[in-house]
Amino acid sequence: KLAAECQSAGFPGTLIPYKCDLSNEEEILSMFSAIKTLHQGVDVCINNAGLARPEPLLSGKTEGWRTMIDVNVMAVSICTREAYQSMKERNIDDGHIININSMNGHSVVPQSVVHFYSATKYAVTALTEGLRQELREAKTHIRATCISPGLVETGFAFKLHDNDPERAAATYESIRCLKAEDMANAVIYVLSAPPHVQIGDIQMRPTEQIS
Repeated sequence: KLAAECQSAGFPGTLIPYKCDLSNEEEILSMFSAIKTLHQGVDVCINNAGLARPEPLLSGKTEGWRTMIDVNVMAVSICTREAYQSMKERNIDDGHIININSMNGHSVVPQSVVHFYSATKYAVTALTEGLRQELREAKTHIRATCISPGLVETGFAFKLHDNDPERAAATYESIRCLKAEDMANAVIYVLSAPPHVQIGDIQMRPTEQIS
C-alpha cells in the first residue's frame, strides 16, 4: 500500500516492500540474500524496528522479555552484521548504519512497564558505540549513528498497551508528539553530513515532553 502511495505521489526512487520476521534469523538472512540478488547489496541500513511489551522486572513474563531482546537487540545486531558484510564485499567505503534508539536508552523512567524495554535500548546505545569503534579498527569510512527520540506518534503505544487501546490513544493525546516525518528528517540530516563528519547520537523529544 505504501509503495503504491509513493509511486502515485510521484516520489523519486522505488519503495520495495519485503516481509520479514525480525525475531527469526533465517528470515533476516533470506531478506539480505534477496537484496543481494535483486539490488546487489546494502549501502545504508536503518535499524528502525522495535517494540515494548508491558512486562515489569518483578512480575513480567519471560516470553515478553525474550521478544524484546530478539527484536530490539538481536535483530539490530544481525542486520548490522549482514549490512556491513554486504558493504565490505562490494568495497563500499562510505556506507552508513543508523540505529533508531530511544530516549529510554539514555535514562530510566519510573514506569515499570518499560523498564526491560529501556534495558534493550541501553544495549542499542552500547552496540552503536561498539560498532563505531569496530569500524575504525577496520579502517573503513562507514559511519554509525543513533537517533534517540522521545514520544513519536506511531503504533508503538498500541503494541505496548494492546489490552488497553484507550490508554494507548491517550499516550499521544497528552502532548504534541513527534511525527514520523520528524524522524525521517533526522535520518536525512545524518546522511547529509559531510564524509568527515560522523554524528554519534541525535536526542530529540517533543518540546512539551517532560521526562
